[in-house]
Amino acid sequence: MTRRHAVVVGAGIGGLSVAVALHRRDWDVTVCERAAAPSAVGAGIVLAPNALRAFDAIGFDAARATGHAAPAAMDLRRPGGRLLSRADCAALTARYGRPPLAVHRPSLSAALAAELPEGALRYGTAVTAVDDADDVHGRPVVHTSAGALTADVVIAADGIHSPIRRRYFPAHPGLHHSGETAWRTVLAAGGPPVRAATETWGRGERFGVVPLADGRVYVYATAVVPEGHRPVDVRAELLRRYGTWHDPIPALLDRIDPEAVLQHDLYDLAAPLPRFHQGRLAWLGDAAHAMTPNLGQGGCQAVEDAAVLAHLLEGTDVRAALAAYSAARCARTDALRVRSRRAGRVAALTHPLAVAARDLAVRATPARATRRALDDLFAFDGFGLPE
Repeated sequence: MTRRHAVVVGAGIGGLSVAVALHRRDWDVTVCERAAAPSAVGAGIVLAPNALRAFDAIGFDAARATGHAAPAAMDLRRPGGRLLSRADCAALTARYGRPPLAVHRPSLSAALAAELPEGALRYGTAVTAVDDADDVHGRPVVHTSAGALTADVVIAADGIHSPIRRRYFPAHPGLHHSGETAWRTVLAAGGPPVRAATETWGRGERFGVVPLADGRVYVYATAVVPEGHRPVDVRAELLRRYGTWHDPIPALLDRIDPEAVLQHDLYDLAAPLPRFHQGRLAWLGDAAHAMTPNLGQGGCQAVEDAAVLAHLLEGTDVRAALAAYSAARCARTDALRVRSRRAGRVAALTHPLAVAARDLAVRATPARATRRALDDLFAFDGFGLPE
């Protein structure tokens, strides 16, 4: 039997995950990435239990590849340090089978890339167009800066600004700005130990601290600011906003290298896509269902996409498999997109009375209600492979 060929557009977490999954199912895989080389600078990612189960389905052991450590707890606090809520990771492990795993994104990408055969991952190769995806009798042609490729399936994992999405869904309203910007960086190991993951909510500002599996610390911050706001002095901006917040935030800010800080305005899709496929072309991850990071599920949903898509592509009818992929993924991912947007609005409140009411509501929320909310994300009935 002739081996089938998949072209994956984009070498992010989702693109690499689906490439590994298809390679292990005896597909020939080509991953086209416009960047000239993998970036050593990057943020962290928390792989929730649902993403780890999706990696299990792919056959990739994320913990073995990146480290086994997990934070002792995940705390939500006020700027003065007052605890609003706590999720104990031992309890999460007992309920969902494993704790969340926090890792450095570039390390995870490198581990996934190492699973691919030599020559499959092509950096410095920009995709300019995908033709003939709807041709019932032919195969799609992927036009790249290095020449044309013919494929049995094309997977657009080309990110939140996906040019392929814009071409095939020209009437879609595109992206919606959340009203916030985010700063992210990873600090080297060696400072005072950070054992708990913490997110601290102020008035229109948040600060997060996540210990990574390799001993480094991922820190992030968000603020309600106009779209395109870029401070001249990043360190001064962060110190002004968060420098008086509870420990260990001031000490972590002292360790930040401004040159290693990433800043991105936060967007999601303004409306859901009508489907995640077109003929022999499929969208995956942010290209399909970009969501704000408020639930920590953007990358996790990309891994779920990869596991489901590769599973369905084990069949011989590619077009039917992609239609089944849309049916399996559209509702879940859009529900999370909407839920994440709503969560962000609550976290980003700025009026003092609204903030006080929010914090009181969080502290008063019964544990069983919190568990139900997490069950929708992490439990076995959240993610699973379709029949």
